[in-house]
Amino acid sequence: MKENDTLDIRTVYECNQCLGSKTLHPQASIINLEKNSLKGNAVKFEFYAILLIEECPNGCCCCGRKYYDYSNATMVFLNPGEIFRMSKNNTLPDKGWLLAFHPDLLFRTSLKNHIKNYTFFEYQKEEALHLSRRETATVTCCLEHIEEELHYPIDTHTSTILSRHIELLLDYCSRFYERQFIMRENKNKEIVKKVKKMLDEYIRSTRLQMEGYPKPEYFAEKLKLSTAYFNDLLRFETGKTLDEHFQIRRMAMAKQMLLSPEYTATIVSNRLGFKSVQYFSLIFKRITGITPNDYRNSQN
Repeated sequence: MKENDTLDIRTVYECNQCLGSKTLHPQASIINLEKNSLKGNAVKFEFYAILLIEECPNGCCCCGRKYYDYSNATMVFLNPGEIFRMSKNNTLPDKGWLLAFHPDLLFRTSLKNHIKNYTFFEYQKEEALHLSRRETATVTCCLEHIEEELHYPIDTHTSTILSRHIELLLDYCSRFYERQFIMRENKNKEIVKKVKKMLDEYIRSTRLQMEGYPKPEYFAEKLKLSTAYFNDLLRFETGKTLDEHFQIRRMAMAKQMLLSPEYTATIVSNRLGFKSVQYFSLIFKRITGITPNDYRNSQN
């Protein structure tokens, strides 16, 4: 059904109907996108959807491909209920494959308990995964195993075997995303520098008193990234979360402020968003080994 120019596809069966594919299993399907005739509208899948895009117009810039990325194929991962549109003229890619599977398929499988750990389902389309020829062959092999299982009669083993094949595919994609972070190292280091600068500005402003600790959503929006991609990038490049970076930079600023006679421990505590001067002193001593006042005296 259509709502506000978005095609809402509720079931795997409806998806097969829309895209001209047979239904071998009511909760999972692999669909050849060369047969699709959807044009113009956005689409909302009410189930997990993984797109393997084999042909993408304009160098796949709509999916964030850059000159330092592989260009053999591209993958996009969609959570249930997410709205997708390939480009202004195309709802879905003209060539590629769609793996669709309903969350109910994972019931009583190990994948149900940790599918949320595959954070790339939360990424934007512009943060897609770009594959080499060898990686594309690996992904294609995983899809072939899934399709082979779909042709078996459904029995008590079907959902377990399908979920394990899907999980293996997702594990490979986790590896390939890490490889992509490595290839984007120079660009990512620039982003990390921006984050540190933005953190310092946040700490110096009155935002700590007004809004509390900085949230990943604030920085991700400023950098035009999804929150999930921002968190993963920061953790991959630095080994630390945003909160850990915040605590380090806030403590560095506290040390700097304590060197000035006009800043007492109480003022520093208030300015830097600690809940009390006693708590500030406790944290400061835990990190430095001495109290704020002793630190000031030792430096002077």
